[in-house]
Amino acid sequence: MSILDLITLLIFLAAAFTLINITVLKLPSTIGLMAIALMMSVAILALGFIFPSVTSGAEHIIEEFDFQEVLLNVMLNFLLFAGALSIDLGKLMEERLPVLILAIGSTLLSTFIVGMLVYYIFPMLGYPIDIIYCFLFGALISPTDPIAVLALVKQFGIAKNLEIKIAGESLFNDGVGVVVFLTILGIAKTGMENFDIGEVGLLFGQEVIGGVLMGALFGYMGFRLLDFIDNEHTELEVLVTLTLVMVGGRIAEILHVSAPLAMVVMGLFIGNQGRDEHLANATGEYVFKFWHLLDEALNAILFILIGLEMIVIVHSFEWTNLIVGGVGIIIVLTARFIGVSIPITIMKAFRSFEPKTIQILTWGGLRGGISVALALSLTKIESIDVVAKDTILFVTYCVVVFSILVQGLTIKALLK
Repeated sequence: MSILDLITLLIFLAAAFTLINITVLKLPSTIGLMAIALMMSVAILALGFIFPSVTSGAEHIIEEFDFQEVLLNVMLNFLLFAGALSIDLGKLMEERLPVLILAIGSTLLSTFIVGMLVYYIFPMLGYPIDIIYCFLFGALISPTDPIAVLALVKQFGIAKNLEIKIAGESLFNDGVGVVVFLTILGIAKTGMENFDIGEVGLLFGQEVIGGVLMGALFGYMGFRLLDFIDNEHTELEVLVTLTLVMVGGRIAEILHVSAPLAMVVMGLFIGNQGRDEHLANATGEYVFKFWHLLDEALNAILFILIGLEMIVIVHSFEWTNLIVGGVGIIIVLTARFIGVSIPITIMKAFRSFEPKTIQILTWGGLRGGISVALALSLTKIESIDVVAKDTILFVTYCVVVFSILVQGLTIKALLK
């Protein structure tokens, strides 16, 4: 299939699945779309027992659409920028300390806890994995997915400060998580014997600080340009924001700084919430309508792709895999609880938090397409053991599906 055929198919499925969800399931859009895509995948796999060509044809189509490449290098920048546009900058600045500590400290702590637990528990289940790959799994599964989290947070009337903590953490820990993953992946490729903590620290700092600075620079320039245009040419304002995201993403890649962090900071600069009336009017209404539409469309396609990826991921499925998948879910939730509890308990000594913040952050920490994309990127590295790659990919998929369907559907009841 050509690229145009694949895009046409995905847009058709997005429209059809959205209609089914709105009229029949009536679930939150991300959950409903993924549930329908999973049901379609199960139906295709079941039909494949009678007509093997159906499953092989579906696998071929999904494999042609490089999920990892499309999400990490194309869709992610647009989705993060769109998500950051709607964040109240004033409220975020009030909660900057908890957001920063949760985005960096909790992600690193969770990565370590997941890695150690997987290293010691998985061999008992017959799935031994080298410790460096255990930490790789920890790095890709620890960040909460901003795309999944923001889609749900907007629907619940929770306290504004708690909403900002959840949304802010998910936006920033995504960029931090990708940097941590790439750093550990670099160590895995070169070998522990060549490990240099100074070099790793320098790389981490370059990616994180460079991404933030670049996002601030582009965001400030873009905001001033939009202020100069002053809503007289709405189509030009939209083109300016598109250019910032696309050009900014390419420059971040060339400079080896974190594009996700740059997109988040850029979106915060250009968004208008939390500013005085003059500055709030600089970015026109049509810009927000355009990015909201693009956000919804890309979200629909993303969660359909996650559901359809099951066709490829379960090709070597065995029933014993469900045990390791279930244990993986428990490990990730445990690490999330500890990773959130420690910093919040320390911060409670000098600032107040909403009741049950730890429980809500733990259960509301959804994982999504970014984790799946990073896990899929490991399958292309020949130096990694095949069993380790397959195990990490399957467990990642189990955690993502559980977090979106089970946690996503029960978070409203938990909040009540």
